[in-house]
Amino acid sequence: MNSITYAKQIAHHNTEFETFKTEILKGLTRERKYISSKFLYDKKGSQLFEKITELPEYYQTRTEATILSGNIEWLKDSFQKTTALIELGSGSSTKTRILLENIPGIQAYVPIDISPEMLSNTVDQLKKSFPNIQVTGVSADYTEAFSLPDLDADAEQKVVFFPGSTIGNFEPEEAIRFLQSIRALLGTGDRMILGVDRKKDIDTLEAAYNDQAGITAAFNKNVLTRIKRELETDLDIQAFSHYSFYNSTAGRIEMHLRSKKDQTISIEGESITFKKGETIHTENSYKYSEAEIETLSRKSSFTLMTTLSDADRQFSVCILEASD
Repeated sequence: MNSITYAKQIAHHNTEFETFKTEILKGLTRERKYISSKFLYDKKGSQLFEKITELPEYYQTRTEATILSGNIEWLKDSFQKTTALIELGSGSSTKTRILLENIPGIQAYVPIDISPEMLSNTVDQLKKSFPNIQVTGVSADYTEAFSLPDLDADAEQKVVFFPGSTIGNFEPEEAIRFLQSIRALLGTGDRMILGVDRKKDIDTLEAAYNDQAGITAAFNKNVLTRIKRELETDLDIQAFSHYSFYNSTAGRIEMHLRSKKDQTISIEGESITFKKGETIHTENSYKYSEAEIETLSRKSSFTLMTTLSDADRQFSVCILEASD
């Protein structure tokens, strides 16, 4: 069996290009300009995000890893069936290694990622590290419809791993619909391990998205580099700055690119005008209270079995079970 399968939207370059062009033009010609956060994760963007996860201000990754490591005995007891582990947005699969190394029942691992280059490297490394686990990558945009590959391993249950608080990138109603689509891939009793960032003090939240090293700014602005390269536009990347803040009313971090001056750019023959101070909204990261996590689970046809948190309750790893 091939180590990686490719969804249509990733395998065919022309389709991928047309989708990118159409969605960029759609977003930038709106009154309130936006770019879908999924376009932040090209090869360079994925590499920059990996650097973000190592920053001192970015508490999410190390806190989630600590929660997983600190509860590994509980996880062993809870996942005694033979398991096919499916990860959404796998990246380098760093946190996944905690599960692969410590839960003996995992027979197959299916990392799903939008970046085929990073996915290929990850699959190659994991196949060497875990020769007894069937590793089959799927290169796809997991926010769109995708299919799971046929697996040689005869696992008794599927467990979806969705770490990193990525669920916060969805609007609340979109998050429910997304989790419902994942529920449709599972059988009753299958499970999901969901990383959720908690609501907390504004200083901690804003520092995580405005690091002193400027890595998050580079990550955000990289989408402009991608637009300039792939759509061959006259875009001046240096005419935009990174802008991120916590919207306490909405309960989310917002990430924007702010125009430093009045300017007009041309994309595929379409003129797009920016006023000085106008922004392109590139990402949201919603933060959840415990009650909101329970509501999200219930409305998505999951039962919230357990919420594992750090001592300061900055982050939670939630164990959900697919309901009838």
